[in-house]
Amino acid sequence: MTPTEYRPGLHIRGFTPPLRLADYKLIAFDMDSTLINIECIDEIADIVGRKAEVAAITEAAMRGEISDYKDSLRRRLALLAGAPVQALQQVYDERVRLNPGVEVFVRACQSAGLKTLLISGGFTYFSERIRHRLQLDFARANTLGIAGGRLTGTLFDRPWGDIVDGAEKKRVLLEVAELMGIETSQCIAVGDGANDLPMMEAAGLSIAYHPKPAVAERAKISILAGGLDLALEVLTAAA
Repeated sequence: MTPTEYRPGLHIRGFTPPLRLADYKLIAFDMDSTLINIECIDEIADIVGRKAEVAAITEAAMRGEISDYKDSLRRRLALLAGAPVQALQQVYDERVRLNPGVEVFVRACQSAGLKTLLISGGFTYFSERIRHRLQLDFARANTLGIAGGRLTGTLFDRPWGDIVDGAEKKRVLLEVAELMGIETSQCIAVGDGANDLPMMEAAGLSIAYHPKPAVAERAKISILAGGLDLALEVLTAAA
């Protein structure tokens, strides 16, 4: 279905606005390049002099050119082996910023009664800080392996979950919806890259923020310019 330009930078597909936020019960957000302005793994790599190599793999994965996200993540992590753990704090302090409109949009969702999830293929070091900062209800991400104050170039294996890729993002969304006793039609998913598509397509409403072309072509709301709060032009908080 061809999207409609609702206004410059804001495209919609498959519905007539406005929709009511209160009709939804759960919203899941990607983190890197969606809630925040950077891809954290690329910025860690920049600090240790490996950004070009890592960023090339990140971009290919986000565009969907590398179909195995887990493999792409392992390849990037291997390039970070030996990086000092202090690089993580440096990235958070100096480079992580919330994207425009994020706080306004998240608060609107919370005020409308939605539960909030952060489901990221990035790292818990950052996702937990963003979760606390935005007062989100839950976060799921990957945990970096650390030994002797340095990154191991691997992930810390958790018995309760696999690497967070597109399939895992969808699984977490569906699991939380089931625990809440709600239908998938009452879920919203927000992302920008190919690994967000499974959860976006499982949700009743999908929002793409400054997305890769393959994501913009399939989302119900696409924000191509401006802040995340532009979604509130087609989503009303009114009862």
